[in-house]
Amino acid sequence: MKKFVSLFLCTLLCMSLLAGCATDTADPTNEATDAASAGNVLSAGDATEDNEKFVVGICQLAPHEALDAATQGFQDALIDELGAENVEFILQNAAGEANTCTTIVNDFVSKEVDLIMANATAALQAAANATLDIPILGTSITEYGVALELTDFDGTVGGNISGTSDLAPLDEQAQMVIDLVPDAKTVGLLYCSAEPNSEYQVKVVREYLEGKGLTVEDFAFSASSDVAQVAEAAAAACDALYIPTDNTAASCTETINNVVLPTGTPIIAGESGICSGCGIATLSISYYELGKTTGAMAAKILKGEADIAEMPIEYDNNPVKKYNATNCTELNITVPEDYEPLA
Repeated sequence: MKKFVSLFLCTLLCMSLLAGCATDTADPTNEATDAASAGNVLSAGDATEDNEKFVVGICQLAPHEALDAATQGFQDALIDELGAENVEFILQNAAGEANTCTTIVNDFVSKEVDLIMANATAALQAAANATLDIPILGTSITEYGVALELTDFDGTVGGNISGTSDLAPLDEQAQMVIDLVPDAKTVGLLYCSAEPNSEYQVKVVREYLEGKGLTVEDFAFSASSDVAQVAEAAAAACDALYIPTDNTAASCTETINNVVLPTGTPIIAGESGICSGCGIATLSISYYELGKTTGAMAAKILKGEADIAEMPIEYDNNPVKKYNATNCTELNITVPEDYEPLA
């Protein structure tokens, strides 16, 4: 009987040991399955990150031909570089109100967009004041040193800001007044005093024209509501007018044309949008191409191929002389052969 009990206990002990071995063998299998599941989760996460869209906020100061073209060129270039599926645009227009630019870019910052494109000076200034971290690219900016009040601007802003400039050679624009209106003795500079880049342009043009012996007078308006009155005074006092790349003037070309054209006073414009609306000629860049250049810069930043702090401001180095055929005919202006008609 004792032998039987001993044998029975021995059998139970062996069975227990075998069960323990079976359990130990199963654990590594479970761990491997869990690890494989975890690996799949990590891979899915990586894929999500790879396919995540870049979010780009675009703040455009006002709706008009030049700024619209720059925005379109920017979007087209970024889509070409990254693919439409990889970039999302939040496009906001401030309708000409600088304070609205501030509201727009602050919203971009709260949304933590990947990059801000600031179209026109007021938009750039608002963005610069809103963030030191999110990359900011300006476009349609005439002079970054003036726009950002930089005393040591050398072509590269540094920090989180770069972009493109719409500045065409101002001395060549000023010379167009002399070439196309050779009898002019007094030239009026018509611009918005609230736009620092306009102040910069008329300063350069004034110095050039005065150096050629012409009398130059300033006619500045502070808002679009003043444009008609100031333009009327300028046309009455001057033989020709010059309007720089000025956003307020660009949004009021019909008003200016209705006041100035009947007086027979020709206008040389800083860009093609203003020229087509109320001018006779311009030395102009392509704002669409300027926007494309800005978009290419954005793609490099978003892909990690360039450091925005080291990116110099870029320019359109191929400005074109263009003329407004309708207004030139109306004012009996003879246009040289090297000018192209505005589309």
